Amino acid sequence: SDLFYSMFGFQRTGDQFWQMADQLGRGFVLGATAGRTTLTGEGLQHADGHSLLLASTNPAAVAYDPAFSFEIAHIVRDGLRRMYGPGSDQPENNVFYYLTIYNEPIVQPAEPADLDVEALLRGMYRYSPGLQDTGRPRTQVLASGVAMPWALEAQRLLGEEWGVDADVWSVTSWNELRRDAVSCEEHALINPGDDAPVPFVTSALADAPGPVIAVSDYMRAVPDQISRWV
Repeated sequence: SDLFYSMFGFQRTGDQFWQMADQLGRGFVLGATAGRTTLTGEGLQHADGHSLLLASTNPAAVAYDPAFSFEIAHIVRDGLRRMYGPGSDQPENNVFYYLTIYNEPIVQPAEPADLDVEALLRGMYRYSPGLQDTGRPRTQVLASGVAMPWALEAQRLLGEEWGVDADVWSVTSWNELRRDAVSCEEHALINPGDDAPVPFVTSALADAPGPVIAVSDYMRAVPDQISRWV
């Protein structure tokens, strides 16, 4: 594993990650003090609004922006299985994992009893459903990383002060959601006679009513990666 400061791993030493990919290297890369808000006082060169976009350009980088420690635990366990477990000798497992690690005092909740681990690993799951069957307007709030407490506070304000029920989703990986969707489109293009596969983000939100709002601690281009499949 490697630990680097803010976005510098992908910005200042990004060529080394491409070399790592070319050499079929594996392991975990942890971007410490990630995000735009954590290091604002040290100048714009430290404000990480783009490391996830840089990671998306590297086909060997599997990038996650987890919000909670239990998410990290499942991601690391699955990464160990994929890179070093049975069947890991397959070419599609020549990857390395990039995890954002923040510098904010966030209360770490217990893992939900009904946690959908598969959905978590694929990129998103509904973490905090809003009130059901109230007849009030409804919205979907997608958040990642350090933005999760903001989304949960928005859920409370919308419900208590504005009469709007909000479902809050934890997006563990905008990048992996996009890659899955692009892969589905590629399959449909190459195999026009087959039923087109449905991107995971599309199927996850298929029965989720109301407008969808996405937020992260990164520039808007990061959540915009999935917009056309929502």
